[in-house]
Amino acid sequence: MARKGYVRKFPPLEILSKEEVEQIKKNTLDILKETGMTIEHDGALKLLKQNDCIVDFDTKRVRFPEGLVEECIRRCPSSFRVKARDPKNDLIFGGNTVYFKSSPGMDIVDPRTGEHRTATKQEYIDAVRVLDALENHDWFSCYTPYFGYMGVPEVMKMTMGFVQNLKYSTKFTGLCFANYNWEFNFRIAQAAGCEIMCPAFMVSSPLTLSEFAVEAGLKTIEYGFPVGVDTGSVMGATAPATIAGAISEFNAELIAGIVITQLKKPYSRVFVWGFPNPQNMRTGAPYFGNIASALFNVANNQIWRDYGVPCRNTASVFTNSKIIDYQNGIEHALPAILSAISGASSVHLFGGVYGEIAHSPIQSILDDDLAGMIGRFIEGIDVNEETLALDLINEVGPVPGHFLDKKHTYKWWEKEQYVQKYADILTYPEWEKTGKRDCIYYAEQKMKKILAEHEVSIKLTEEQESKIKEIIRELHNFYIKKGELDKGLNENEYLQ
Repeated sequence: MARKGYVRKFPPLEILSKEEVEQIKKNTLDILKETGMTIEHDGALKLLKQNDCIVDFDTKRVRFPEGLVEECIRRCPSSFRVKARDPKNDLIFGGNTVYFKSSPGMDIVDPRTGEHRTATKQEYIDAVRVLDALENHDWFSCYTPYFGYMGVPEVMKMTMGFVQNLKYSTKFTGLCFANYNWEFNFRIAQAAGCEIMCPAFMVSSPLTLSEFAVEAGLKTIEYGFPVGVDTGSVMGATAPATIAGAISEFNAELIAGIVITQLKKPYSRVFVWGFPNPQNMRTGAPYFGNIASALFNVANNQIWRDYGVPCRNTASVFTNSKIIDYQNGIEHALPAILSAISGASSVHLFGGVYGEIAHSPIQSILDDDLAGMIGRFIEGIDVNEETLALDLINEVGPVPGHFLDKKHTYKWWEKEQYVQKYADILTYPEWEKTGKRDCIYYAEQKMKKILAEHEVSIKLTEEQESKIKEIIRELHNFYIKKGELDKGLNENEYLQ
């Protein structure tokens, strides 16, 4: 049992020739062999040295032999399962299945004005419950929906948010790390009876893995959880401005994490992703929503399919729009459908409004329709005797014949279409009579219904909650000893 997702039934979109794929892959090998990576972790340096990498321990620069790189990529499973709290929400990454996931935002945002602020605990819980209820939302991203909530110390926000996700959803979740909290988070996941996916080897572009990131990766491997390898090139700033060059560097960064993973524990589950955006040369900020990011993803999906390693795409979630408007829709939809038809195993989509600055449950509800439309598209069309409908066409004939009262129509119309649930699909007279309502209104009504009726499918047991609270207390005391929490702060103030 696992979530169905959507299965692409036609060959993936490819925009590179076979020769161009090989050119980029060779360029990536050359970067790893000639430029190398800075890896600020002595244990990883020793491991790489033992496996024939050229290691300069003074500068912490590592250069990788081609054969080792290719062997470590081969060790990555092409498909693997991850465990959610409810087995029906397990995911199987790889192959032609596409899953949609949510996006974090630092703050809650007003869907009409764009004003944002820190979420309350109840608003955090409400946003989780919305995502749990939505049919096409398959899994949670790191620190989603928000970067914590009011009343929680900064160093505890990520973990406390994760606990609310476990309490109010049984869907699989990703989780980031900060301030050496990873082992506590892994233990919380174990207490809840699930796995999590951490962007363990989180690269600092260009071409650097910090001691902190490598340690998080090694702990992930030790706990036997799936390993996320993540980078975030900015084209023209931390990577070449050219898409081919940026992909080459981006993949070299990801592959360095793969090599360490497969040397430490061969055949570990690995999922790769990143946040490729061009630089806005006018403002100096990342250029969210730019078509270059979609081109990057489509080309790179083709390359990672050739490597045989599942990947997810992120460009579709980060828009430059500050509110839910036309620009937001374009910058969400175009990259998302291109990612889905080009072979991404997962598409980052739900709830993001502007970069990682804001998240909105109203946006999540609207994105549920978008995911459903994309999913219907990638399922393709059935061509057989029944769908060709020649006998029916002959039966109906020319005008005044029609198909409205035919059993064939009743059977097929809903299967062939995707009927949007939260869009305005009324005729103009109906729209005028009902108050000229828009999609945000319909999403707001859906949110009210979810919060009034939806319940998580499996609640945490008292024993699980007790274990989780004990781990949180340990983390609280850990941060007091590190000097990152005030000794006078009582964890019960935010633990309830």
